[in-house]
Amino acid sequence: MMTPAFLSVALLLLVLLPGVPARNDSPESDSAESNSDGSVSAESNSDGSVSAESNSDESISAESNSVESISAEVAPTPNCVTPFSILVSNSVTNAPNKTYSTCVVYRGILLGGMRTLQETNKGFRFTYTEDPNYGPYLQSVNGLKGSTKDRTYWELLVKKANETITLNVGIGAFIPSENDQIILNFKEY
Repeated sequence: MMTPAFLSVALLLLVLLPGVPARNDSPESDSAESNSDGSVSAESNSDGSVSAESNSDESISAESNSVESISAEVAPTPNCVTPFSILVSNSVTNAPNKTYSTCVVYRGILLGGMRTLQETNKGFRFTYTEDPNYGPYLQSVNGLKGSTKDRTYWELLVKKANETITLNVGIGAFIPSENDQIILNFKEY
């Protein structure tokens, strides 16, 4: 679930993007929608509520105190400019590692690169949940899901040059650098 403030900022960004049509000040209902792969659809109703839906099988609802009416169509997502790799490893069963290549837009987040990879490579799948306080939480990779019963989870690491660092942020906040190796390590706690 996204916070109302975050959703308001996201809708505002939709309006500010270059190439976006001007506002429509309809009093009843306004919407912002994009049909590109990573698109978001949003609607602001006259009662102040905002509904948003992502094309990645998750929907988001939030209340907004914003009085502004917004109607915009988002320009297509720019091409990826920051390549990096994702290594999927399993410390529990020692299954063979799998490495994938992907990329993000300039200053794009890991979640965006993972979505790009999932859309372009049928061998890579992942799921996550949205925590209201901490954002996206990685649940499963390639069908293998973390479990409190089995005391397993997906550890996030990044290998830069000669050191491997445990990420202190999640998939929704980490910004990969060029040629980073992101390690999604299934392990026990």
